[in-house]
Amino acid sequence: MLFEITDPDDTRLVLYRDVKDRDLTGRNGLFMAEGKVVLERLFTSPVAETVSVLTTPERLPGLAHLPDAPVYVVPQAVMDAVAGFPIHRGYLALGRYAPKQTLTQRVSGNRARVLVLCGISNTDNMGGLMRNAAAFGVDAVVLDETCCDPLYRKAIRVSVGGVLEVPHYRVDDVVGTLKALDLTPYALTPSGAMTLETVVPAARSAVLFGAEGPGLSADIMAACETVRIDMHGGFDSLNVATTSGIVLYYFSRL
Repeated sequence: MLFEITDPDDTRLVLYRDVKDRDLTGRNGLFMAEGKVVLERLFTSPVAETVSVLTTPERLPGLAHLPDAPVYVVPQAVMDAVAGFPIHRGYLALGRYAPKQTLTQRVSGNRARVLVLCGISNTDNMGGLMRNAAAFGVDAVVLDETCCDPLYRKAIRVSVGGVLEVPHYRVDDVVGTLKALDLTPYALTPSGAMTLETVVPAARSAVLFGAEGPGLSADIMAACETVRIDMHGGFDSLNVATTSGIVLYYFSRL
């Protein structure tokens, strides 16, 4: 459904206004996506639905296909005026997170790989973690109550749309949730009892990461198998997103 609009004050564009100064997360469950690759992931996402699209006549042919949702086509100057800054990528879309399965349903099989995040408040790290989850076939991502929202505009952009590929679920009791799901938990920490290359992951397993600096709480680590990555030169840790890429790659191979 294509709609040509030339007035930046058109009411149909109100939710696209000043996107640089605010984030749509928490506004009736909506989020903002930007860029061609991210939009195309949104259009085919198993965990989100497209509410509307905003683009220009020049950029419209670049989309491989269009969703069953309103597509607003505006001059570049109108798009920039509405958004509040130059949209060089030329594509914006509103989406709504709508996973089709509960966490229990998602990990109900004999084999499951779950990424668990605790205290991840940096949107760049969150985006990198979600990108890795999608790249290495994680079945679900579990977030504790202190994590930032993976659907922040910047987190979605950094994830290159990976957050729209893997369902995520927020829980208030990480350890209790993993026990209820019968998942063997592996906590990454510089003081881990096992090195990564010695781990033989259980068929149903969860890999836990904490924020850079404080890491995971003592209570959580006490409930897990603890794992470390040995390093040289006096370093004891990597960026959390980098670490997750190494660990998830290793787990995906076994």
